Amino acid sequence: MKLCLATNNRHKIEELQAILGNKFELVTLEEIGCFDEIPETQPTMEGNSLQKAQFVYDNYGINCFADDSGLEVDALGGEPGVYSARYAGEERSHAKNIEKLLANLEGIENRSAQFRAVITLILDGKINQFEGIVRGKIIDELRGNGGFGYDPVFVPEGFDKTFAEMTMDEKNPISHRGHSVAKLVEFLANT
Repeated sequence: MKLCLATNNRHKIEELQAILGNKFELVTLEEIGCFDEIPETQPTMEGNSLQKAQFVYDNYGINCFADDSGLEVDALGGEPGVYSARYAGEERSHAKNIEKLLANLEGIENRSAQFRAVITLILDGKINQFEGIVRGKIIDELRGNGGFGYDPVFVPEGFDKTFAEMTMDEKNPISHRGHSVAKLVEFLANT
């Protein structure tokens, strides 16, 4: 089955293709001729995910899915949340986002956090959403060279490595995106 992933983020595409394997043919926005800046103006991950998928489905007529994900830190009332990519500004700098996060957590003992992902699938006009969550904690130092975003400072529960220290094979089965994609794949298998 051919599905479009509504993103230009190469890291997400690589992660999701690795999780999906060869059961589905994943096509990118570029491959369907979409070079538009897809809107992400909703105040929730659910809303942004739906908005992106709906844009692609309405304008390109292809079955698609979109995800929105973010880091939610308990002591910061769920921040950065839906603003995870732009936490330190519109330039979307991973380094500046982490710097701001660690500054905001300075002196705070509770480092509990979660990564959350919401996938919206539009298949033949029908909308379904799938959520994945991984709990963990934020550490004070950057560790690892893999992953992206907040991965160098996030240690998932039950592990002593950050996401950035894990291989994709280690990270994908336990990640928020991995959980939401597993639900998506299970749904598609039963469709």
